[in-house]
This record gives sequence, structure tokens and C-alpha cells, in this order.
Amino acid sequence: MKNMEARNHCTMTEFFLAGLSEKTELQMPLFFLFIGIYVVTVASNLGMITLILLSSHLHNPMYYFLSSLSFIDFCQSTVVIPKMLVGFVSGKNLISYPACMSQLYFLIIFGVAECYTLAAMAYDRYVAICKPLFYSVTMSYQIYSSLIAGVYIFSVLSASVHTGFMIRIQFCKLDVINHYFCDLLPLLKLAHSNTHINELLILIFGSLNICLPILTIISSYTSIIASILHIRSTEGRTKAFSTCSSHISAVAIFFGSAAFMYLQPSSVNSMDQGKVSSVFYTTVVPMLNPLIYSMRNKDVSAALKKILHASRSHL
Repeated sequence: MKNMEARNHCTMTEFFLAGLSEKTELQMPLFFLFIGIYVVTVASNLGMITLILLSSHLHNPMYYFLSSLSFIDFCQSTVVIPKMLVGFVSGKNLISYPACMSQLYFLIIFGVAECYTLAAMAYDRYVAICKPLFYSVTMSYQIYSSLIAGVYIFSVLSASVHTGFMIRIQFCKLDVINHYFCDLLPLLKLAHSNTHINELLILIFGSLNICLPILTIISSYTSIIASILHIRSTEGRTKAFSTCSSHISAVAIFFGSAAFMYLQPSSVNSMDQGKVSSVFYTTVVPMLNPLIYSMRNKDVSAALKKILHASRSHL
């Protein structure tokens, strides 16, 4: 009977989220900072998706991947930031067990999806620059739609495995998650049962979901750079590099912060430092991606100017 009561108690768990800072004087400045970030993120990502849908000359695989990336960034920031904003205002940053598991599930989906979408975009640039004559065949509707679908299917699989094994862990008291959202590593520190399988899964999936996309990106850009160096005209080389520069910037920021968080020894200090890197890949990167692509991509800039000009004409 006592064992049954203990198990029932373990299933009725709530958590405190430690948040970014415990200093009360920082709560409102952080609230206004992140609400500003969220407004820019939502507007820029939904704006990018709308721009691609409305501009017929952007209807090609490169921009379909970009619209998928914008959707992922919008969803990822929405999973994290609104709950964080409530915590800044309320002071008591409680999250229920079901809400915590749901947040973890969707964060993994969109985090993994971003990794493989960036890899797919690198492969798309490789085909466009290194094999331009075969681009329409290699990146046909069936192939790029299958790549996008495969990204989401594998992301859901990864999230289901991680969350499924996390649900099996017992959390037997109201405890503090040393983070501003429900993440794998901070949750495992509060476990009251064996976590060896979970740690092994983090190592396997973390290595796979970071290393495989990075290897794809590196191999794609090695071939791209070699191909660009063979272009004789300076203008041709500059144009080829400009189509890749925005993607390289997005890759460097996202994978740098994600690797810092998940591919290092776990300790109290590294967990506190991990909050800073988490801010980059959960809030800053989703805001920066559409801005990077719109400012450094002539096609996107031209499409935006065309739509703004058309809207002014109607007014």
C-alpha cells in the first residue's frame, strides 16, 4: 500500500523553473527584452513564409526549405518564450508535469528539425552550384518534399523516444529545474530513478543529430568552395559565395550554441553556462534567421520590395 502511495505521489509532480536570473530587479527588464525578441521573431518568420508563398519567383526548393526553417523557428520560440514571459511577471515560475513533458517533446521536435533542415539546405546549395545542369532532376518536387517530410518524421521519432523514456523516470517531490524551460539534462538531475538509458539516448541521438548534419554541411561546402574557386570571373565567384553566406552564418550560430550545451561534461557551472547558449538556439537564432536571409539574399530583398511597392499602389 505504501509503495502504491509513493508511486501515486510521484505521478502528481510540479516543477519550479529557476529561470534565467533569480534577481528580482532583472525580471521586468528581461520581460521587455524577451517580449521584444518574440514580437520580432513572430513577425519576421511569419513574414518570410508569407513572402515566399506570395512571390512566384521564390517558388523553388531553396526557398521551400527556408519557409520550413521559418516555420520551425516560429514554433520553437513559441514553445519557450511565452512561458518564460509568464515567469518574469508572476514570480512563481511553476510548470505542471504534463506541461513540462509537452514542452520537452515539442522542443526536441523543432530542435532536431532545425538541424536536419540546415543540412538539407546545404545539400540544396551543393547541387545548385556543383551540379547546376542536374538541379531540376536532383531537387525535383518528389525529392525536396520527401526531404522535408523526412526531417519532420525523424524529429517526431527522436522526440517520442526521448520523452517516452523521460516519462518512465520518477520525480517524487516539488523540485527546481535549473533552467528556464524543461530540457533533458536539467530534468535528469532531479530524477529519483535510474537514468542510464536516458543518458545513453542523449549521447546517441545528440551525436547523431549534431554530427550527421554537420558532416553533411561540411562535405557540401567543401565541394561548393572547390567549385567556386574554379570560377574564373570575380563576379561569378562573388555571386556564388553570396548565395551561401547567409546559410553559413545561420549554421555557425545554431550548431555552435547547441554543441556547447549538449556535447560537454555535465556540471553545475556548465549547466549555468548552458542557459546562455540555450538562449541563442531557442530565442536568438529563431529571430536572426529570417533577418539574415532577408538582408543577405538579393532575391528575398527584391521580392519584399516588390510586394511593398504593390501594396502601396493599391493604397
